[in-house]
Amino acid sequence: MPSFDVVNTVNMQEITNTVTNSSKEIQQRYDFRGSNTEIELDAAAKNIVVRTEDEMKIEAVRQILITHATRRKLDVACLDFQEPQPAGGKTMRQEIAIQDGIERETAQKIVKDVKGTKIKVQVAIQGEELRVTGKKRDDLQSVIQFLKSEDYGIPLQFVNMRD
Repeated sequence: MPSFDVVNTVNMQEITNTVTNSSKEIQQRYDFRGSNTEIELDAAAKNIVVRTEDEMKIEAVRQILITHATRRKLDVACLDFQEPQPAGGKTMRQEIAIQDGIERETAQKIVKDVKGTKIKVQVAIQGEELRVTGKKRDDLQSVIQFLKSEDYGIPLQFVNMRD
């Protein structure tokens, strides 16, 4: 039976390159001169931490990160920007979570939506990915088109297509 997998994978090397390039741009930009602005990537915890002086600079850093991620062909939807928080002294801190994999609640919503389309396929949750199987390849392609049209807050990739 034909099948494919629905996954959400993020290339951590591209995330590292994005953070490095953004950090270099911040060091060179005139509006960040003299400010204590820094970006750190914690690859193990899959998050990025921005520390700076005020919310205006946090928003500028956010735009820089989005620009560099887009240049590196990363889907910006994988970056979950948290609310800026005051940190010690006169500094602000913002965490940016990197969404990798499909969470259980989102996976269940996808399964429910696919079953609601009445397309004759089976969807199975396998850890942080979904396996879609059906008798006809056309049904699988219909499911792919349906999932591309929906918004689940994460970028979805369709891999491992088999006949």
